[in-house]
Amino acid sequence: MPPPTTAIEACHSDGFLLNSGLRISGGGVLLVGGEAFTWRPWEAMGAKKEKGRGKKLLNSKGQWGVPAEAWGLLDIVWPKPDLLILGLGPSMYPVAPETRAHLNALGISVEVQDTRNAAAQFNLLATERGVGSVAAALIPLGWREGR
Repeated sequence: MPPPTTAIEACHSDGFLLNSGLRISGGGVLLVGGEAFTWRPWEAMGAKKEKGRGKKLLNSKGQWGVPAEAWGLLDIVWPKPDLLILGLGPSMYPVAPETRAHLNALGISVEVQDTRNAAAQFNLLATERGVGSVAAALIPLGWREGR
């Protein structure tokens, strides 16, 4: 089976290059159903509106979490993927129970890795299982909490 057109060719500090030649910069990427979408979960948290707050995705317990609004696309897509691979930037963090519960309620299992490994795993699983059953939500490698 050939690799999907949404396979990640390269991870950059500010975005991603897909093997289709598409470059996504200035944010993360959500790969669902063979399509690529720019994804900025920090905007769902209101980081743009609150000056001086910075872009935060970690809660006070050091858990990575975003509100349900950040997953709007996964709420409406059908059929839903079985697995979502989360690439959380240069590091790994535990996922906040609320975020995991929301995704699990949609029938989606979650696997967490740093972005480089998440991209490699997505490429492998999307090739083996197909893009319909595997999705990825990737934060750029240059992500720094609070900036």
